[in-house]
Amino acid sequence: MKNITLLFIAVALLLIVGCSKKETIINKPDYVIVLHGGAGNSDPLSFSEEKQNQYKQELGNALAIGEKILSDGGTCLEAVEKTINYLEDCPLFNAGKGAVFNHDGHNELDASIMLGKDLSAGAVTCVMDIKNPISAAIKVMTNSEHVLLSGKGASEFAKLQGLEIVDSTYFYTEDRWKGLQKELVSEKHGTVGCVVLDKYGNLAAGTSTGGRTNKRFNRIGDSPIIGAGNYANNNTCAISGTGHGEFFIRYTVAHDISALMEYKNMSLIEASNLVIMDKLTNVKGDGGIIAVDKDGNIAMVFNTNLMFRAYAKSTGEKDIAIFK
Repeated sequence: MKNITLLFIAVALLLIVGCSKKETIINKPDYVIVLHGGAGNSDPLSFSEEKQNQYKQELGNALAIGEKILSDGGTCLEAVEKTINYLEDCPLFNAGKGAVFNHDGHNELDASIMLGKDLSAGAVTCVMDIKNPISAAIKVMTNSEHVLLSGKGASEFAKLQGLEIVDSTYFYTEDRWKGLQKELVSEKHGTVGCVVLDKYGNLAAGTSTGGRTNKRFNRIGDSPIIGAGNYANNNTCAISGTGHGEFFIRYTVAHDISALMEYKNMSLIEASNLVIMDKLTNVKGDGGIIAVDKDGNIAMVFNTNLMFRAYAKSTGEKDIAIFK
């Protein structure tokens, strides 16, 4: 009788677990897209309502591009590329057209892409004439045996791939030039990025940046470094970072979050908070991340005053925000 009772309890538990898992699958969104336009410590008073609305409008435009691709059955790679292309073409953000100037008065751009399905990745760094660095990073991933190309070599490769090459004057914007002259760090808002879960259950992460204002000696930050400012793994999550790149590199921020989920069984938000709000904050590393996990949960965690961010899910859930 005792054995029969134990067997009954075991079967009941299995049924409960099974129902729970089934419920999770039912509630999982078909697709999720999250994007950021950089993080910083600017005072909210320095942003007029008009300026905030301008940023939110552009974030919303980028979000709509990626969301349409996903709702139409497009892949995570397509959504990430086109969303970041829009942000790269917008002078408000420190990537592509809006890239900040280095110490010598030039623009040096970085970007990376990663797919969670097979951990394939591509990146470019220190490029000065590629209109959309994220597209070049994708070509490195899909059309070469390499992961990271730099400088003139990356530009030569991009030309061979038929990507648009522009004169360096294309990247000139008055605001960024004034930022170099005055070294107004508060006017630099880092990086742009996008993470996606598509209808096919695949994750992708992309990051693109103009680096830091007044940087010297071909300094390279975390954005083109896989595992630091960009990472995707279908077993865990997709992550794009923004902030003080040297800290993101030293603490392999993006991969650390994924590893905590994989090996410590932490949730996405738990792992993100531990890395950004604990580990990074304790060493005075400024920045934040956006992320989406394999089940469609999202995280937008930052230890700065602001992070330009937006997300949308197939369920209709959506938000665009700047300050905490």
